[in-house]
Amino acid sequence: MRVVTLVASRGFVIHPMDWMPSDQNSPDVYAPWIDWQAGIEGQAHAPREKLTAENWDDFYPAARRIALADMRRSEPTAARMLIETKAPGESADVRLALIELMRFGLTLEDAPFLKSLSADRSGKVRELAGRLLARLGEHGRTGDGGSTDDPVAELAAFISEGKSGFIRRRTTYTPVKLKSPAQEQRRAELFETCNLVDLAARFGATEPEFIGAWQFGADNNADILIARMVAASGSDAAVTQMADTLVADGGKPALFVVHLTPRLDSRRKRVFIRSILKETNYLGVISLAEGIDAGWLGWDDLTNGQVLPALRSVIGGNDDVMRRGLDDILETIGFLATTPTAARLIDEVVAAGMPPAAPSLTLLRLNAALAEQSSGTDT
Repeated sequence: MRVVTLVASRGFVIHPMDWMPSDQNSPDVYAPWIDWQAGIEGQAHAPREKLTAENWDDFYPAARRIALADMRRSEPTAARMLIETKAPGESADVRLALIELMRFGLTLEDAPFLKSLSADRSGKVRELAGRLLARLGEHGRTGDGGSTDDPVAELAAFISEGKSGFIRRRTTYTPVKLKSPAQEQRRAELFETCNLVDLAARFGATEPEFIGAWQFGADNNADILIARMVAASGSDAAVTQMADTLVADGGKPALFVVHLTPRLDSRRKRVFIRSILKETNYLGVISLAEGIDAGWLGWDDLTNGQVLPALRSVIGGNDDVMRRGLDDILETIGFLATTPTAARLIDEVVAAGMPPAAPSLTLLRLNAALAEQSSGTDT
């Protein structure tokens, strides 16, 4: 998918004999191909015409999704009203995809519609609506406080509330040490199904207070789970708070920001990538980041730290594990880099001893070649 996204960012598409899009996460330019593969004959409605309730059926599914996503960014109320009107007549999978678009421009004005979906016949739609409501600060329903009836209470039992500091006492939340794999599995299930706002409220805290008091580093698995919970159900403010705090603290805790990248804006995503590139101790984590823009990483970003010396060291060394990890790192940088950066990095790693035809350099070479091809065309 990185190749497809990089190529699309430069104004090109992959030849259909070489690749065809397989899902809705492909770049928007492939929408007609997605609809064609779905077995829809004919030509999609002209995208220049605004989507309305009247011409809803004239747009094929992928083209409609793009139109609705754009509308949610510019006219969120109008888009919500369209979804509210048309979604009930669609299949469960289509309804789910439509409701998922509500994440764009999500505001409290969307809450009444999302609450109405508690009666939807699809469990997946109900769960998604609950997550979106949680992002707006809406609490879910809980039981009477017992662990059997209330999953939030059960999850809270896996977390210890304490105090730190001698003069200025402050609350802390630390994962309880688990006794068995069964407990590990159950805790993971609860983190996945419960919402952040409800968990924080269980401790009498707000989202910012709970996140600020969480003790990162006590349990790596729990840290991953809390980061994923924040990404899934936390408010925009909670997501940015956690990302900004972890990046500012640096070190290993900053790695957990990788689970937040689908919710971060472009600026914060770039700050995170640059922070990882600067420290280099955990360089491989950049390959796990999602939703990062292509073609922005400059040469200064690679020289503002120890990235180049680290790459040279791995290329010249005998550690096979490190060398295999290098392939993923170079591929990711090949996707992120500007054209001049890609070309210059190729020269650097070849000079360090990497064979010029090494597969690790494929995306870097494509990056540079796309620019050359683009500059020689009139389109």
